[in-house]
Amino acid sequence: MEPEIENHYGSDDLEQKIWNALTLAGKDPDSLELKDLSLIDQLHTGGHMATQHLGEKSGLVPGNRILDAGCGIGGSSRLLGKRFNCQVTGLDLVESFVRVARMLTRATDLENKVRFKQGDVCRMPFGDEQFDVIFCQHTLMNIPNKVAAFMEFARVLKPGGRLILHEVVQGEKEKIHLPVPWADTHKISFLQTGKNLGDMLADAGFTPGFVVDATEQAKQWWQRVKAVLPPKEGIQRPLGPHIIFGDNSLQFGQTMTANLEEDRIRLVEALMIKD
Repeated sequence: MEPEIENHYGSDDLEQKIWNALTLAGKDPDSLELKDLSLIDQLHTGGHMATQHLGEKSGLVPGNRILDAGCGIGGSSRLLGKRFNCQVTGLDLVESFVRVARMLTRATDLENKVRFKQGDVCRMPFGDEQFDVIFCQHTLMNIPNKVAAFMEFARVLKPGGRLILHEVVQGEKEKIHLPVPWADTHKISFLQTGKNLGDMLADAGFTPGFVVDATEQAKQWWQRVKAVLPPKEGIQRPLGPHIIFGDNSLQFGQTMTANLEEDRIRLVEALMIKD
């Protein structure tokens, strides 16, 4: 399954694509601000404001050691490091994402706060009790063995550590419209209901701090995305989700809005505490 997921996200020339797009957009690829990257590195539901809101709501404080599990090209890792003055380690399965994450972190002068490793959240390359916080944002949809992931989360968290979840979960109807950001085939989409996830987390030794159904906010966000995405024959801006996802991204506004409106998916925000 790992090669199929890597093929969905990976790109041999992603670094060059992003470098060229930044140049076309009038940015200096060697000297960037976080806001310069938001159209390519904050593609989860709610964008950078959702990441910041969850960090504030979950009580992040300076000096926290954070694991960003499934970090992609590192947008949330960089935001958490800079906004909350934390030490962040981003972990992602896709090697090209990790290379790009390191490149963009150098360009934003955040290497003293943020670093990246390539690896699988079900077999993490970290010792026990290394982190105060795990940030898991739009990651679980691609993980078939969530029990293994949650056991690993518990292992690397310190006692009383926090797991922050911002995840798409299964709705009432099981089959989703494709493509979506995490899958262009049903073979790599592994949604579970919020209840099932809660039961697995309890079995792994986590207690809820808060659990919020954020589906209505997600509907509004994706409706706005749908309104601004160009048509297939339209002219794309240099920077945008097409850099990461290709032409499939032009359909995300339509498919994600339909999935949310038809209760095929929901969005959950949660804080879980390691017992």
